[in-house]
Amino acid sequence: MSNVWVDILARWGHGLFGITWIGMLYYFNFVQGEYFKEASKEALPDVKAKLATRALWWFRWGAMMTFITGVVLLGGLAAAVNAWILLGALMGTFMFLNVWLIIWPNQKVVLGLKSGDVASSAGKAGLASRTNVLFSAPMLFCMFASKHGAAVSTGMIPLKTSGLTTGLIAALALTVILELNALFGKMGPMASVKGVIHLSLALTAALVAMVVYL
Repeated sequence: MSNVWVDILARWGHGLFGITWIGMLYYFNFVQGEYFKEASKEALPDVKAKLATRALWWFRWGAMMTFITGVVLLGGLAAAVNAWILLGALMGTFMFLNVWLIIWPNQKVVLGLKSGDVASSAGKAGLASRTNVLFSAPMLFCMFASKHGAAVSTGMIPLKTSGLTTGLIAALALTVILELNALFGKMGPMASVKGVIHLSLALTAALVAMVVYL
């Protein structure tokens, strides 16, 4: 298979799997999580056993395939990596690791698939999941800003291919700090759906400003 077809199929798969993954992420945070707060005690066991486990399968394997196709794309773009690709790839990698190393192991405890402290596991999974929502909007912006649209072609959103800049370093550092909060910190304003949506949009603006103006 030619490199062109590998690139086309990897881009197609990356988008398709990414839609699956992020769609399930938003479902968990905006729909299922809010339902769990209001559901009757009689309804929850059936929902956890028959719905949540199915949804988590699509969620984690969507994340896996998005990550794999992203690695393939990143390998093909090695000579053309820019600030947006680096920043988006870092957020996407953190999101993938959050799914497999934090959210899924702790959700197995919450759903009764393995023993453990349910309250503690729910808190850890919830914080990592909210952090993934936080990263989702700026990560998507970076995907598009890396190559597409008039804003890029006219230089309004520069590609910054000259290596590490002050703005990129600041943006990468902020991303790492937010991931550390996902591991060791607190939910804060991300606890509400409205709060995490607003923070995600604000983070997008902040990271773009860092890369473009610093």
